[in-house]
Amino acid sequence: MKPLHPHLDGLRQAKLYRERQVVEGRHGVEVQVGGQTYLSFCSNDYLDLARHPAVVAAFIASAGRDGVGAGASHLITGHHRAHHALEEELADFVGTPRALLFSTGYMANLGVATALMQRHGSVFEDKLNHASLIDAARLSGARVQRYAHGDVGRLKSLLAAARSEKLILSDGVFSMDGDVAPLPALLEAARAQDAWLLLDDAHGLGVLGAGGRGTFEHFNLPVTSPAILMGTLGKALGTFGAFVAGSADLIETLIQHARTYIYTTALPPAVAEAARASLRVLRADDGRRALLQARIRQFRDGAQQLGLTLPTSETAIQPVILGAPGLALAASAALRARGLLVSAIRPPTVPAGTARLRITLSAGHTPQQVERLLDALGQLPRTSE
Repeated sequence: MKPLHPHLDGLRQAKLYRERQVVEGRHGVEVQVGGQTYLSFCSNDYLDLARHPAVVAAFIASAGRDGVGAGASHLITGHHRAHHALEEELADFVGTPRALLFSTGYMANLGVATALMQRHGSVFEDKLNHASLIDAARLSGARVQRYAHGDVGRLKSLLAAARSEKLILSDGVFSMDGDVAPLPALLEAARAQDAWLLLDDAHGLGVLGAGGRGTFEHFNLPVTSPAILMGTLGKALGTFGAFVAGSADLIETLIQHARTYIYTTALPPAVAEAARASLRVLRADDGRRALLQARIRQFRDGAQQLGLTLPTSETAIQPVILGAPGLALAASAALRARGLLVSAIRPPTVPAGTARLRITLSAGHTPQQVERLLDALGQLPRTSE
């Protein structure tokens, strides 16, 4: 048996070793770690809904009434009334005939790709896709071809050369850079070549679009075939889980063949009820998206004044690319010393040479808190490793 410690030592020496931190108490823009309170800029709770009173109350009420577990998979006895209602409400929200709940976005992406593709098919994906889409392509058994980030021209060439079933995979909002996929061009390419298009809108749902419906609404596009939407509940909606939305036939196909749906325990009904409450808040539009957009503009304007170069991003994800892993770790540690939590993201999560601070903004942040972050960023040394 090969010893594992040399590999772990190698990760430490390369400054690629990952460590967990134990968070205490309620999640929010301020969190406690090790008994100390930090201002957090590394959460995906973009609309600050994880602690919303109505969402918390819905969870507690359901847990008291329905218990804390579903008890079985959806196809045995785990499909609760709360799950069914949430699926119907999500489908109505994004404008599709049906929606199907999954335990995580990772499982949803794997479920779609493996249910629709076979070993003679072809999967095409953006090189900066999320790990769940990368793994979904690999596990589908189909031939996998990757195209340079956002290069729809190259994608069209690859599609034209393929002769079997085709599936395009793309993030809606790319999780490490915050840029938005060229969805209209992707859809045009999919229609022209009779290909499915699965859009992972984990970081777009709730944030983009006039009604918070995500990347499709951002481009004024309906979610219709050949498009398939995957959305998560654990980011802007502040709870947990995911869903796939599309045609009735698509959803029935997933119920029959998506192994990550069939062979796993359903979400606790209390989580589904909390997500329903969160969706009601989102649909009521209490100004949270406007607050988030104001914080995004404030941060980008302030970063420009500091001379920081940011990738083009209209979303809550605002990376500061530093290059080497050691620089990202040092910057994260310096911010932490000033009471700010900002994650250092390093390879293999991002390409070599693009280690970064991944700053994420929330509707819960105040203008003063964003100014505090900008002031701390301005104090970081401008050095190279």
